[in-house]
Amino acid sequence: MKRKKELKIFLDEQYKLYNQASFIESDPIAIPHSFTKKQDIEIAGFWTAILSWGQRVTIINKANQLMDLMDRSPHDFILNHTEKDRKAFLNFKHRTFNAIDSLYFLEWLQQFYRQNKSLEKAFVQKQKAKGFDMQKAIGDFHSLFFSLPDFPSRTKKHISNPLKNSSAKRINMFLRWMVRKDKSGVDFGIWNKIPSSALHIPLDVHVHKIALQLKLTSRKQTDWKTVKEITNNLRQLDPNDPAKYDYALFGLGVLGKDAILY
Repeated sequence: MKRKKELKIFLDEQYKLYNQASFIESDPIAIPHSFTKKQDIEIAGFWTAILSWGQRVTIINKANQLMDLMDRSPHDFILNHTEKDRKAFLNFKHRTFNAIDSLYFLEWLQQFYRQNKSLEKAFVQKQKAKGFDMQKAIGDFHSLFFSLPDFPSRTKKHISNPLKNSSAKRINMFLRWMVRKDKSGVDFGIWNKIPSSALHIPLDVHVHKIALQLKLTSRKQTDWKTVKEITNNLRQLDPNDPAKYDYALFGLGVLGKDAILY
C-alpha cells in the first residue's frame, strides 16, 4: 500500500511535468494540432499516428508532406478527391508505408466519411460506454478497415490487431489523442463515446523499459498482454484516466532517466 501511494505521487508529478503545451511542437501530435475542424483533426491524427515509427522529426516531416498532398484540408480532400488526384500519392513513402498503402487509405477513408461524420463511429460500432472492451473495439475497427474488396494484404501490417495479441501502440496513441480531456490542451478530447477509463497505454520500447523498472509489469514481450497488465496496474492509481501516465512513462523513457530513483 505504501509503495502504491509513493508510486502514484511520483507518476502524478511526472505526468504534470510532461503534459505541457510545450510538448506539442516536437511531437507528431503537432500535425493534427495544425487543424481546428473535427474531421481534419481525426484524419490528420489517424494517418500521422499510423506513420509514427522512427525519429520524431522524420515522422513530422512526412506527415506534413501528406497534409500538403491533401491541400491542408484533409476532410474536404478525402470527400471530394478523384482518381486523378490520387496520382500525387504514388511518390509518397515512409519506411515500409508506400503508395499501395496510401491508395487504400484514401479509398477506405473516402468511403467511410461519405457515410459517416466522425471516425469515432468506426471504433464504437459494437461497443457500449459501460464495460467498453478496447481490445475488441480495436479488433472490430481492424475488420472494418479491411472490409473493402481486394484490400492489399501488405497494408495489414500498418493497422495492428490486439485480438492477435499485437500491442497496437499507434492505434492506442491515436485513441489517447482523440479521447482524453484535460486542461493542458495536448490531447484533443473531441470524442465522447469512448470513456477515458477504457484507454490503454501506448506501449513502445521506452514505455516498456520504465514500466519494467517500476514493476508495472514483469513481462518481457511488448504485446497486448503486457499492455493490459501495465494499464490495469495504472488503473489502480487512476481508474478514470490510466492513459494519462503515458506522459510520465514516455517522458522518463525518452529522456533516459532512471525511474528506480523515485
